Amino acid sequence: MRFRILFSLAFLACCAAQAQQVRPAEGSPLTAAQLAVVINDDDPLSVEVGEYYRKVRDVPPQNVVHVRIPNSPRQLNAEQFRHLKEQIDARLTPQIQAVLMVWTAPYAVECNSITSAYTLGLDSALCQKPCEPSKPSNYFNAPAGLPFQGYGMRLSMLLPTESLAAAKALIGRGMASGFSMPNASAYYLTTSETPRNSRAPFFPRPGALPARKLTIKQLHADSLEGQSDIMIYQTGMARVAKLDTLRFLPGALADHLTSTGGDLLSDGQMSSLRWLDAGATASYGSVTEPCNYWQKFPQPTVLLRQYLQGNTAIEAYWKSVAWPAQGVFIGEPLAAPYRR
Repeated sequence: MRFRILFSLAFLACCAAQAQQVRPAEGSPLTAAQLAVVINDDDPLSVEVGEYYRKVRDVPPQNVVHVRIPNSPRQLNAEQFRHLKEQIDARLTPQIQAVLMVWTAPYAVECNSITSAYTLGLDSALCQKPCEPSKPSNYFNAPAGLPFQGYGMRLSMLLPTESLAAAKALIGRGMASGFSMPNASAYYLTTSETPRNSRAPFFPRPGALPARKLTIKQLHADSLEGQSDIMIYQTGMARVAKLDTLRFLPGALADHLTSTGGDLLSDGQMSSLRWLDAGATASYGSVTEPCNYWQKFPQPTVLLRQYLQGNTAIEAYWKSVAWPAQGVFIGEPLAAPYRR
């Protein structure tokens, strides 16, 4: 515990001003040519959404991988996952840097998320003590560079397929994010649910970033209401109210620190899918109880800084989580409103 506190303070000291001093990133964000699209042929919506995504994002046909996952279970065991990963990896060429799995479920492998299990490897030992620190990611707060060549890892994300119309709208928001840089705000809420405020010390300082047309706002409140300029919304609540009153801009990122937001089809707490339903373009949540380590959730300053530097949503979100084993990344991976 003492190490965790000292590390948090040291990290805060070195990074608190980074979001205010945004510099162009070296290198280029990921492109459609570097993305593999994985389709579950046993899921008709996965097939339809996957093919739609490939066409509108101009993903090369050879980057599409077809697999079969009967009955779309929420969770896979280690052997089922090993077989799935082998099928995917056998089809990938060296230029593939990221993998988009086009389905809602499965989203967990034992106590890990499917995205972390794929990208970092399955950490079965964590399931004995899920509230302990998990395997660190070498990609946390990484500089520009290709994840597979530079770090030996292919990033992964889920594109949910609960509704064809919703999936197409999500893809449309991701595409629209690349055409303009709107006036926007990043909202950071410290709420009445004190244990879920462990990220609050890392909220970027309030203020304006004129070069990015972005205003950073910190609030002490349990929810936003009526805002129409949201690019980032990060909070800590088991359930976030008033989402239906908000307007998220194309490319918006939103997540809440809570125990099981990544248990996407559960009713126990608010599913991270609700952010996408409300208009966000990407989100994150834990599939099993992680306890409230900030390292297991998107670090606000890192996420903002990486996104404003021009990273795609999948890059910025992956770079923002130090210990992502239990967290699932969802949304449209190539959204990049600040790409130059």
